[in-house]
Amino acid sequence: MNLPNRITILRILLIPVFVIALAYYQVGKDWLRFFALGIFSLAVFTDALDGFFARTMGKRTKLGACLDPLADKLLLDVSFILLVTTESLPRQLPFWLPVVVISRDVILLLGSVLIFIVVGDLKVQPSVLGKVTTVFQMGTVIFTLLNIPFGLLLTIWILTLGLTIVSFFDYILKGSHLLNENKVQTL
Repeated sequence: MNLPNRITILRILLIPVFVIALAYYQVGKDWLRFFALGIFSLAVFTDALDGFFARTMGKRTKLGACLDPLADKLLLDVSFILLVTTESLPRQLPFWLPVVVISRDVILLLGSVLIFIVVGDLKVQPSVLGKVTTVFQMGTVIFTLLNIPFGLLLTIWILTLGLTIVSFFDYILKGSHLLNENKVQTL
């Protein structure tokens, strides 16, 4: 297993630590919120780091192409769930944001499985729009944990919502093109 894949696995292993820190957070124990923020930030850094090493060292693998987006989705979806359900946090996400983010991820995962079944292969290639959306989703978690002023936070949430929806339709269009190019021929 190469270095970028090990870094990706580290990101996956950081998720339970993040969950535990927020699960034990209570008012007056802000160090746990900041510890969770540090763990999440470290995980975000590993996302950039594994991609950098994979590109610069020529270490791109099929395993990495699958693990990296999976690690991102696990980290973000778990984070969004925690930020809407942890009532002791100074600021919680509005319910509608995790519903849209997680629904998008589930539908895209099911679509990817469908494409793999029909086409027989799936090359996972995130779009620029998908990457920007991921950055905004990660920023949403960070800024929510930092409890920045509500007006600015609401703006970030709305931008994240918009990017999530637009990138969803972008991926749906790309997936439908793949399916149309590889029509199943019937006898």
